[in-house]
Amino acid sequence: MSKSPMSCGILSTLLALWLSLAGSFVHAAQDTIKVGILHSLSGNLAISEAVLKDTVLMLIADQNRKGGLLGKRLEPVVADPASDRDTFAEKAGVLLTQDKVAVVFGGWTSLSRKAAIPIFEQMNGLLYYPVQSEGEESSRNVFYLGATPSQQAIPAIRYLMSKEGGNVRRWVLLGTDYLYPRKTSEIMSVYLATEGVPSEDITAIYASPDQSDWREIVQSVKAYASGGKKTAVISTVIGESNVQLYAELVKQQIDTSRTPFMSLTVSERELRGLDLGGLAGHLAARNYFQSVKSPENDVFVKMWADFNEQRDTTTNDQMEATFLGFRMWTQAVSQAGTADVNAVRQAMYGQRVNAPSGFEVVMNTNHHLSKPAMIGKLQASGSFDVVWQSINPIKASVWSRYLPESAKRTADWTFPWVCGGCTEPTFKDR
Repeated sequence: MSKSPMSCGILSTLLALWLSLAGSFVHAAQDTIKVGILHSLSGNLAISEAVLKDTVLMLIADQNRKGGLLGKRLEPVVADPASDRDTFAEKAGVLLTQDKVAVVFGGWTSLSRKAAIPIFEQMNGLLYYPVQSEGEESSRNVFYLGATPSQQAIPAIRYLMSKEGGNVRRWVLLGTDYLYPRKTSEIMSVYLATEGVPSEDITAIYASPDQSDWREIVQSVKAYASGGKKTAVISTVIGESNVQLYAELVKQQIDTSRTPFMSLTVSERELRGLDLGGLAGHLAARNYFQSVKSPENDVFVKMWADFNEQRDTTTNDQMEATFLGFRMWTQAVSQAGTADVNAVRQAMYGQRVNAPSGFEVVMNTNHHLSKPAMIGKLQASGSFDVVWQSINPIKASVWSRYLPESAKRTADWTFPWVCGGCTEPTFKDR
């Protein structure tokens, strides 16, 4: 049966329309830069991590309002690792190979980061990791936005040992039983020994990642603190477990003037909904608190509140770290004139941002930021008042000088070292 001229015309028109749309879709794909977001939206870590997904979405929306990047819109691609390290690695692979993202902002635990690093290195992807870590690592495919022990744990100890911090002489190192708390406690223990603290005045306690009953652990802390010397607790407990831990501290009436409790892992957000009146006086060591007074912080806090239409006005350390990483990435892409990983990595070295913390921070060739150290005291309102801060940003010691084998290592991804942890330069003069 022959086709009528009308039907042939319609088919031709439809074909032309389809080709036009297909071309538009290809053009649109070429006019976007995909940004991977890999933060837990479910599981034990969602209480801390889910907000970072929204932080990246906020920053992408802000960048797109400014015209995007290199004339292209940024397109978010969100994946949920569900608080599981293996899923984190799996989702990272999907983002890099199937979604073809130019960069990934994500991660929380050190175990999830380490599980995914081989994927990023094999596929030559870039991960911007926003959480404090134990150090002892520098990958050419990861930019570390959080603190190492030299920028957080060691300043916390020094503060507590000072007259201002209470002249503490006995120590409880309380953490979740996994890599970051154990390695950080090891570094703190060696540092305390170098300061003349005898081993009997240092005890480490590790709790299950899903610990919910803290009664006996808090009782043991109280018993240890009754030994006659001023005792402090430094906590590296992570996730939802902090809710039950702090509730138990209130229940057992831990007196912070007698037994200071310093967290390296709690921020303003994890404590929302608790009896903050009973928790007033507890301490945290961070690189940023929402209460910081700076023009940059005013803009940052307002940006977050406006993005949430005033439903959520609380910012924290990891959100600021994500902000710093995102700003530096956009600056590096603009400087390089491309989102290509190799070009962006090279352009990242020396990137500077006037941070909400009130300091200018810089990305070093060891892939870690120089950041200020701060000690905050929790108020009944839920905010932390800054009671001490470093004069200048502290350059991260990636490999701790308090661990003999680590002290020999250097992390520097520029010539002649070009390594994340070698004892001599990779390239030498012949």
